[in-house]
Amino acid sequence: MARPGLLRNRTALVKASPAAADEACRLHISGIVQGVGFRPFLYRLANAHALRGWVLNGERGVEVHVEGVAGRLASFVAAIPVQAPAAARIAAIEQEPAAVAGFGDFVIRESTKRSRPTVRVSPDLPVCSDCLREMADPHDRRFAYPYINCTNCGPRYSIVLALPYDRPLTTMRSWPMCDFCADEYHDPGNRRFHAQPVACPQCGPAYVLETQAQRVSGSEAISRAAQLLTDGTILAIKGLGGYHLSCDARRPGTIGNLRARKYRKERPFALMVRNLEVAREVADLSPQHEEMLQSVMRPIVLAPARIELEGVAPQNRELGIMLPYTPLHHLLFAAGAPEALVMTSANRSSEPIAYLDAEALERLDGIADAFLIGEREIARRIDDSVTGVGPYGSTVLRHARGCAPQAIARVPAGRPMLCLGADLKNAITLVVDGQAFASQHIGDLEHYGAFTAFKETVADLCEMYEVRVAELLVVHDAHPEYASTQYARTLEGEHRAVQHHRAHVASVLTEREAFDTEVTGVAFDGTGYGDDGTIWGGEVFTGSIRDGFVRAIWLREAKLPGGDAAARHPVQAAAGFLSALDDLPDLIGAPFDFPERYGKAARIARSGVRTFITTSVGRLFDTVAALAGFTREITFEAQAAMWLEHLAWSARNEDAYPFPLIGNRLDYRPLLATIVADRLRDRAPAEIARAFHHAVADAILTAAKALGAQKTVASGGVFQNSLLVALLAERLGDGLWLNQRVPANDGGISLGQAGLAAAYSATT
Repeated sequence: MARPGLLRNRTALVKASPAAADEACRLHISGIVQGVGFRPFLYRLANAHALRGWVLNGERGVEVHVEGVAGRLASFVAAIPVQAPAAARIAAIEQEPAAVAGFGDFVIRESTKRSRPTVRVSPDLPVCSDCLREMADPHDRRFAYPYINCTNCGPRYSIVLALPYDRPLTTMRSWPMCDFCADEYHDPGNRRFHAQPVACPQCGPAYVLETQAQRVSGSEAISRAAQLLTDGTILAIKGLGGYHLSCDARRPGTIGNLRARKYRKERPFALMVRNLEVAREVADLSPQHEEMLQSVMRPIVLAPARIELEGVAPQNRELGIMLPYTPLHHLLFAAGAPEALVMTSANRSSEPIAYLDAEALERLDGIADAFLIGEREIARRIDDSVTGVGPYGSTVLRHARGCAPQAIARVPAGRPMLCLGADLKNAITLVVDGQAFASQHIGDLEHYGAFTAFKETVADLCEMYEVRVAELLVVHDAHPEYASTQYARTLEGEHRAVQHHRAHVASVLTEREAFDTEVTGVAFDGTGYGDDGTIWGGEVFTGSIRDGFVRAIWLREAKLPGGDAAARHPVQAAAGFLSALDDLPDLIGAPFDFPERYGKAARIARSGVRTFITTSVGRLFDTVAALAGFTREITFEAQAAMWLEHLAWSARNEDAYPFPLIGNRLDYRPLLATIVADRLRDRAPAEIARAFHHAVADAILTAAKALGAQKTVASGGVFQNSLLVALLAERLGDGLWLNQRVPANDGGISLGQAGLAAAYSATT
């Protein structure tokens, strides 16, 4: 439902009778206030209050001069946050007195450009109900038009080439408006007033369907594409931030073909469903799930599955579901496409999403059977965001479309900073004028395509906000061999390294702008470069962002034979952890049935050759997964830990394995010894998995009590485990803070880097 103040089409303006102005003020409104219909909203609001003056887009937000009789200005200002457009996000309204200039009316002025922009660019918005209604009306000019939009919806960040957000600086610059669209664009009473991507079938871009046999365009392309999906075709579809690969979610054979062609053996696929009713049929949705599904983000939402869709999410209790968010999606479903579609990023496994047409046709050749290509250019690649719902509300698991490039927080930085994140699940943060702008998810930088996308994103954000690299403080991970660290060394300016796990903890606090809060900070993940050069991943700190974090407790050191290869083979990680135990049974035989790789890894661990030291809780999860039955190679990151969580959800036991704090170390040896004994006495693997999760939650509680801080902060990839978070919530309640606006995994590292680097700079 639209908020008050959002007028539709050519709604008549209601103007109160003007009177001589006796007071004036200037407003600076910051936040997401450009590209969301904010200026026409203020135009209408000012006229309703009989005020005069002007409004324009500036580099820092929306600037307003308003004047009128006493009392009306206060009412006008008070109404702004109450009646603002639904897609707007007001960060602050700054007000100061101004001289009465004697304006005759209230006008919308052209954008200004004087200095570096710091305005927050709006994320891309889902198509609104008004546009959907017009698109479904055979008598409307934009009937069945896949690029319909207005000031309340449509592309933003994915089409912006530079700031301020005006049509000549978007990818719509090549599509001059026809007279009809131009009239709407220039009419302050029309909801398409200054809607930069406005177009219609006469003047705007269209879609084209390409198959080996034919090339069709317009409505025929969309109806034919819907039929191809129904017939079992794998279709590449150009969306807002890139291409998707799509097929019927109820055709296991087609899904199997897609997995084989994409080299994605088992990682879950996301679904796009026709509407909320279908979503309720396939998943168990809480009110919070439904709220997220219908939010302006329109993310992929993880929810427990109600039915099994073979091949979509193997051995996973959850489905990732999203609703249609572009006009094209709605048109495909209206044309008869299956009501549940696999909708996954168009790439081969581990590559970034394809977003340029020529690139897509080349890279997806042999994967897609046909291509539905939109003529409007995409300025930058953006994946779909992924969210979950937990005991503390919604959490972002992948920060991308609908989120990026949000200003997540204000940080005490007196200079611009470029924070490069980590190498896995990379995302960057650019700090300008104290605002931390978090980029979209980029990917794993060990892959050439992702590293190329990483460099493009750095250049893109710096260019958009007109930051010269030489003036930046460049912040990077402390790992000397990370691709992001090595890239940092090629940049001009001052550099600063931030330790990986401290950045995890700081990311939670930076979200909340809690720079002085003393906390117990828990950082559990798979790997990160420690102060001592070893592989950390089970760290508990005490301190604050302002004063720094001291490592106080950590997982007992374990051997990691073969290094990084152990992350792909749970039994190899197990060989290192289990080498700390005495009197082990034969793990090659039943009931463990470890493969020969375990024996080789155990010999390597005993010899010490190519063996590293780790405190990784992620590898401890892999070890327990191996003992519970996951003895094969993983096919995607964290697969064994996800399998273990899935197993644990199916059990109901409340016991916990022993996981004592001895000195400053959490000792895993009693835990593993008991698990081995339980497997030998045929305890159900699901009960073992559940008791292990309870043990980890108890260990965190023990560490928190030992260190005594009122707040416990938890971050790192391990805390994307929904069962572990639920168990921690039972134990810590309001005393626990988690990531919500950026991912707990390495996708949030760059925000933590920003918080720590800014605090350090403020004290030096």
